[in-house]
Amino acid sequence: MPEPLNENIISHATCRCLHSKETFIHAEPDPRIPSMSSGIHWCVHTHTCLGPDGQIAEPESCKPGRSCYDPL
Repeated sequence: MPEPLNENIISHATCRCLHSKETFIHAEPDPRIPSMSSGIHWCVHTHTCLGPDGQIAEPESCKPGRSCYDPL
């Protein structure tokens, strides 16, 4: 029987078109350092905070099932 999906994995199943400043930092994540996320995201299709479907571009929303979703 397969193991249930880990909620942490699900919460990080975001779209490859979702970007933030952190997208451009090329360093291995260090779990000892708290996240310094700005919380500001944009879609590479629209270059705004909204995706091509008119919905907000954010990690919680850019997931499988959304019409514009493109998996990592």
